[in-house]
Amino acid sequence: MLDKSTLDITTKVAAALDAGKPVVALESTIISHGMPYPKNVETAAAVEDAVRDAGATPATIAILGGHLKVGLLADEIQYLGKKGAQVIKCSRRDLPFVMARKQDGATTVAATMIIAAMAGIRVFATGGIGGVHRGAEETMDISADLEELASTDVAVVCAGIKSVLDIGRTLEYLETHGVPVAGFQTDTLPAFYTRDSGFAVDYRVDTAAEVAAVMNIKWDMGLRGGIVIAVPIPEEHALDEDEINGVIDEAIAEMQARKITGKETTPFLLARIAERTAGRSLEANIELVKNNARVAGEIAVEFSRGRSPLSR
Repeated sequence: MLDKSTLDITTKVAAALDAGKPVVALESTIISHGMPYPKNVETAAAVEDAVRDAGATPATIAILGGHLKVGLLADEIQYLGKKGAQVIKCSRRDLPFVMARKQDGATTVAATMIIAAMAGIRVFATGGIGGVHRGAEETMDISADLEELASTDVAVVCAGIKSVLDIGRTLEYLETHGVPVAGFQTDTLPAFYTRDSGFAVDYRVDTAAEVAAVMNIKWDMGLRGGIVIAVPIPEEHALDEDEINGVIDEAIAEMQARKITGKETTPFLLARIAERTAGRSLEANIELVKNNARVAGEIAVEFSRGRSPLSR
């Protein structure tokens, strides 16, 4: 079994972990597959800065030359950004092959959770989580992110479930697997580009300290698996619900007509949506990821303090 010694952890991240200081994991698929260059590299830097501003150390995760990297250097982020979609998009199933072949891989939510947990990082910030795809009753297309959330002890701070997915079925799947979905300062689940999906969350949490208390108690009780902390996109950056839903429906129809499936679906849809909103969806994506990183940093700070009175 691989252990922590197999990880290539940067000096800053290792020092923070050894000292029990707050660290936030960040994915790399958003760099390689989520945005065009150089916007992807600029966003990665801004997201890391948001984590630092909250008092935590960022740890962007990827696979380079077959090595599990926890904390990327600036030139490594630049490399991933320039290489873009040529980098293999890695979920759980891909990790052993990419490592054995000493290839480069950008980590999805699932793969990032796995490597973060190996390193001892319990808080992870991303854009939106994967889920049950629309039409999954025929295609059986369900993201591996959901299985990872059911088994890996990492709190995932996101802007809800990606709005190109079947949100209702995704929530049902998470409930079946015992994964709590908490709304951060909201009673309803955000839908990535918009602040309200129309679905209720399991619980509302209003402070980072409250989230940290839940994390401590859950894992101290031996209740394995992650927690979804859903943070609405800042109101000033949210898109009009009717407009974005229409754009998404058109993009999905085109995707189905072109028979695009599997790991290529999300990058295709994001690109089409950005094109049809004249880039406004991309800007919204950037702002929500930065906001999630800030909240994740605050949660990591509280979790590292271990001062939750309920968890003692």
